[in-house]
Amino acid sequence: MTRWPEGVGREILAEIDSTNAEALRRGRAGRPDPAWILSRNQTAGRGRRGRVWQQDPGNFAASLFMLVEGGPTAAAQRSFVAALALFDALVAVTGRPELFALKWPNDVLLTGGKLAGILLESEMAPRGGVALAVGIGVNLRSAPEARALGPGATRPVSLGESLGGAPTPEEFLDLLAPAFAHWDARLRGEGFAPLRAAWLARAARIGEPIVARLPGRELSGLFETIDADGALVLAAAEGRITLPAADVFFLPV
Repeated sequence: MTRWPEGVGREILAEIDSTNAEALRRGRAGRPDPAWILSRNQTAGRGRRGRVWQQDPGNFAASLFMLVEGGPTAAAQRSFVAALALFDALVAVTGRPELFALKWPNDVLLTGGKLAGILLESEMAPRGGVALAVGIGVNLRSAPEARALGPGATRPVSLGESLGGAPTPEEFLDLLAPAFAHWDARLRGEGFAPLRAAWLARAARIGEPIVARLPGRELSGLFETIDADGALVLAAAEGRITLPAADVFFLPV
């Protein structure tokens, strides 16, 4: 096992409503120390924009609670920390970096299918700063049925079904937590630039056409890059458009 990060808690629960909800409850209680919260079952797991996150037995659902200084942008950049940490943990499990890619803003792909998702939720902490929940779900053993997802969604896949085996959630957490600590230390010490470069080197579909959906409108164009803060840069017919948030859909290839 890679060494567990110093000063970070580790809680393993049989069941809870939502690991993100529990992380935010820690923040409201004024608890300052970071902690990973893993649950073997969630009764009210959630994804982006209020979607339900289905957790089948043996799959991974955990959240990191942490206090963040620097405001909303610094908090949002922890999504890139989480994505890079997931990539590293998955490579540590499989030894196959060529199988994985990162999809803006919050997914990890395995051979083009959605393997993992990231959900950030935050509140102002009682004593200042941002109380941040970094929620992570990984289809270790099985994947939900594609018909349970919205139209145009990336097909779900699992590590076990695709590669013939997967670690336990606890084993995966022991790889993920040190990887997150590594990338978070780089963000705090060096700024976002090295994470941006690392993320782009692992990104899916750069230079290819995508559809970006926002409330009330839809934009099409080429996925050009991400900017210095992590926003999507779309080369559209009307020019370059920077999108801090959107749902991205790939076109068939």
